[in-house]
Amino acid sequence: MTDASHDLGTYEPLQLHADPSGHARYAPVETAVPADLMRPDVNVRRIMWTGTIWFAAAVGAVALVLGPLLSSGWRPALLTGGVRVLWWMGSAIVALSIGLIGWSGCPILEGDVPTANRNKSHTMQLGTMMFIVGSALALFAVLLGPPV
Repeated sequence: MTDASHDLGTYEPLQLHADPSGHARYAPVETAVPADLMRPDVNVRRIMWTGTIWFAAAVGAVALVLGPLLSSGWRPALLTGGVRVLWWMGSAIVALSIGLIGWSGCPILEGDVPTANRNKSHTMQLGTMMFIVGSALALFAVLLGPPV
């Protein structure tokens, strides 16, 4: 039996309750989160707004790490062998991640809203993951390198 009032594309948390006759029934849970939070148009708007903030935070984080590091006299040329490769791999991953995060926050839709929702969601998730992994690799290479 299908209930036309429920959309299969939305999530509605349910909790087990006893009805007045004592039978167990599932009822919607009262939440502070609106039911349409992940609707494609709402999600795209949110990603475009927060993506700008994440982009600024990512660029700022790189500046906060590289600024003092480079001003102390450290250079990637101080690294040797596999540690140098690790540094450049991490740095390239971070650069790509910032591009993905920036693209996610860009207020330009490629096609229709469902397509933009899918693409911007995936690029934001991938960009965030790549930023974390790339940063860890690059900083690990710095730690493995010689002291300045």
